[in-house]
Amino acid sequence: MAMDVIDYQIFGDDMQFVEIELDPREAVVGEAGSMFYMEDQIQMETIFGDGSASQGGILGSLLGAGKRLVTGESLFTTVYTNEGNVKRKVAFGAPYPGRIIPMHLDQLGGTLLCQKDAFLCAAKGVSLGIAFQKRLGAGFFGGEGFILQKLEGDGLAFVHAGGALIAKDLQPGETLRVDTGCVVAFTSNVDYDIQFVGGVKTALFGGEGIFFTTLRGPGRVWLQSLPLARMANRIVGASKIGGSRGGEEGSVLGGLGNLFERN
Repeated sequence: MAMDVIDYQIFGDDMQFVEIELDPREAVVGEAGSMFYMEDQIQMETIFGDGSASQGGILGSLLGAGKRLVTGESLFTTVYTNEGNVKRKVAFGAPYPGRIIPMHLDQLGGTLLCQKDAFLCAAKGVSLGIAFQKRLGAGFFGGEGFILQKLEGDGLAFVHAGGALIAKDLQPGETLRVDTGCVVAFTSNVDYDIQFVGGVKTALFGGEGIFFTTLRGPGRVWLQSLPLARMANRIVGASKIGGSRGGEEGSVLGGLGNLFERN
């Protein structure tokens, strides 16, 4: 199956959405619940997996759906096809404040690894799979970074980053240490691992958790300043249930402080 070539425009500042223009018979696949609006003559079809050529047949579709289930996503995706004779538009909205990033897979070596909740939509024909981190440390302690989504093909895909976005081109051997949840995506040639933060004092009282991600070049990485999990933890911490003055994320002292505040 050839990749559909789609035209698009991104609107908004902090809360963005992407509007995709489809030629007759062109299609785009979207994450469940991400559709914002669509014009008439756009037909929706809910399918197992992603509908790519690699998932031909019933068995392939079931395997593709199973891969999505492992990443914590829905078994289903929705395909939006222009059944009319003129161009029609469909839009997809970001799930929380941040940036939508267009990824031209043909310019990125054909493969992109991203956080399991980063994918928004893509041209039909892009394959949505999974990538396991092979190292033992990352497997047991990686949290968000253990199981990654793998986007493959030569089409256009869109991923979402929370808060501010920065892209970095790492030179061969250049290493970047990042909070695990702040990694949005990276090209397949980037070496990826999760390492322990040395020192008991740092691990217990640093407020940044005890593991961080190391990214080693060459390759390009995309980072976000506001992971969804971090935002959710702050909201819970500020609520009455979590304590009116929730402590820093990952801080042992923050949790103890909440205990002393309660009656």
